[in-house]
Amino acid sequence: MSDHPLLAAQGLHRSFFVKAGLFQPRQSLHAVNGVDLAVNRGEVLGIVGESGCGKSTLARMLLGLTPPNAGTVSIDGRDISTLGRLELARRVQPVFQDPYSSLNPRRSVAAIVAFPLEVHGIGTRAERRRMAIEMLERVGLPPRHADSTPGQLSGGQRQRVGIARALVMNPEIVVCDEPTSALDVSVQAQILNLLMDLRQEFKLTYVFISHNLAVVEHIATHVAVMYLGRVVEFAETAALFREPRHPYTQALLASVLTPDTSLGIPETGLGLSFPDPVRPPPGCPFHPRCPRRMAICETERPPLVRDAVGEVACHLYPASALQGNSP
Repeated sequence: MSDHPLLAAQGLHRSFFVKAGLFQPRQSLHAVNGVDLAVNRGEVLGIVGESGCGKSTLARMLLGLTPPNAGTVSIDGRDISTLGRLELARRVQPVFQDPYSSLNPRRSVAAIVAFPLEVHGIGTRAERRRMAIEMLERVGLPPRHADSTPGQLSGGQRQRVGIARALVMNPEIVVCDEPTSALDVSVQAQILNLLMDLRQEFKLTYVFISHNLAVVEHIATHVAVMYLGRVVEFAETAALFREPRHPYTQALLASVLTPDTSLGIPETGLGLSFPDPVRPPPGCPFHPRCPRRMAICETERPPLVRDAVGEVACHLYPASALQGNSP
């Protein structure tokens, strides 16, 4: 067994140039800004944060679809930039957010699922069709749908096709980028339960990206919280939901709706405006919205430090104090 985590990211940075105005020069937007992550075999890493925090860009880098400006992504200690495209695709597969746009509307369901096998030159045409239909059955779609087109299926059925396509190559890692956000609530539960069952059956490792904290709590073993391209807190799921430490994590958890109508709409204290990723504030990027900010927060960015519970980037938890609690 390898001593390395199955999937690791070290010092990932990714910037994009965006237009600032008609007569203004383009400006740099730091979508991912120094992210370190490690996922061991069999774990489910949930990545949460508001829209625009860099979750999807991070997912594309983990898949090898977007190259980082700096830093590395590795599988079992091997930099994915040294892997061929086919080898990387055998080991890592995506499940995309929108099942309506991620499937070819002109191909049959069986052909869509069999396409990765065709690309890798596995089996004859008849064998690939048989393997595709078997995988469709594993994800809960009967063989009668094999010759249907995506337009003839419901949203939940289309997402099952996307999952079957991802698993037909028997990958080790599946990166799920908001896989249930485009589905009805009742269908979301079915897809989540399916993903959990498939994880056990195929011994999968998931990276699960979502803005829905209830979903992440249900499926993840560990959670990383992102804010403006950085990880601000990381811990095991139970510990993070039981006692969140970063004020941003606390605000996210406070924003979750509950079935108790007497509680009304939750007040997060984050305000109505989002931070500008093109012009991030100095010091701690969260300090303009933080109810517990201090003077140091306005000038000095807190490092991400580790202790026995996990990792947190906040001046409320200085490195010296956390180191005293380390094992």
